[in-house]
Order: sequence, then C-alpha cells, then structure tokens
Amino acid sequence: MAASAASREVFTEGVRAVLQTWPVLQIAVDNGFGGVYGQQKADWMVDVVQQYFHDNADLQQYEVEDFIAELMDQEFNTVVDDGSLPQVSANLLQMFGQWRQGALEQLKHTINTLTQNKSQRAKVTAQPTQSDEESDDEAQEMECEASGPSVSRTHPPPPPTQDEEDGWTVVRKKK
Repeated sequence: MAASAASREVFTEGVRAVLQTWPVLQIAVDNGFGGVYGQQKADWMVDVVQQYFHDNADLQQYEVEDFIAELMDQEFNTVVDDGSLPQVSANLLQMFGQWRQGALEQLKHTINTLTQNKSQRAKVTAQPTQSDEESDDEAQEMECEASGPSVSRTHPPPPPTQDEEDGWTVVRKKK
C-alpha cells in the first residue's frame, strides 16, 4: 500500500475533485444549507471522507454511501435522494483502489477528467409558480387600466363567501 504523504495528498485531491463536482454538495453550499460556514464544511468534508477511507479497510459501496449521506444530513440538513450517492461512492472507491495499488498516474488522470468538468456547475433557478403568474397577470391588468382613458368603471360587488366544512372561507373572483 502506498503510504507516503505525497501519494496520500493525491488521493485527497481525488476526494476533493469528486465532492466539488457533485451537484448536490454544490447546491447545498451555494444556497447556504450548511449555514454561513457551508464552504468550510465542504472543505472539512474532503478531509473527513479521505480519513474515513484510510481508517476503514475493505469498505463496501453501501458503507461509503451511508457515511456521506449522514454527513450531508448532519452538516447541510440535506437528504440526498436524487440517486447520485452510488455514483459518488463508486468514484471514491475507484480512486481509493487506484491509490492503494500505487497507480498514481491513473489516479491523476481520473482527477483531471473530473476537474475539467468542474466549470459546469449546477445552476438552480426557481420555476414560476401559478400564484406568481397570476400576480403578474393582475399587475399587467392594473397597468393597462391605469394607462387607459380615465373612465369611471363600476365593478359588481364580490360574490358572497361560502363557509367550507373545514372552517375556511372561500372567496371567488367573478370574471
């Protein structure tokens, strides 16, 4: 087993490459799921994961998945259910295997392949909800009325409210 500090640093860089290119962690950090120290937690997570590999012999993929899922839950209040954990765990196990065999050039190539894709960060944008669209329509309607000729319009009174069984009052807009 390769044990020099320099070769161990190569494995650490591999762990960093896997975690920094993982969209779930990117989103958690970018959106503050880990609090104000989210980026520091992500950096700390690299060290914890690489230490986990060195401290445990013959790790199985499900063990790595469980460990990372627990870290994401505890540190970022995030439950990973997008199906990406098996791939992340498999990548880490592959890199650790390369490191243990002393195949550092192959490991460096794997890291370079991952970091080339790093520039393609996940982008998260909120989709407009139905209430947002309705608000926009109402705003446009108001703008049209305000910019039109000054005509006195009378609108019929709103329809009577109906009390529902669950105690909510429903008010419907007549069109």
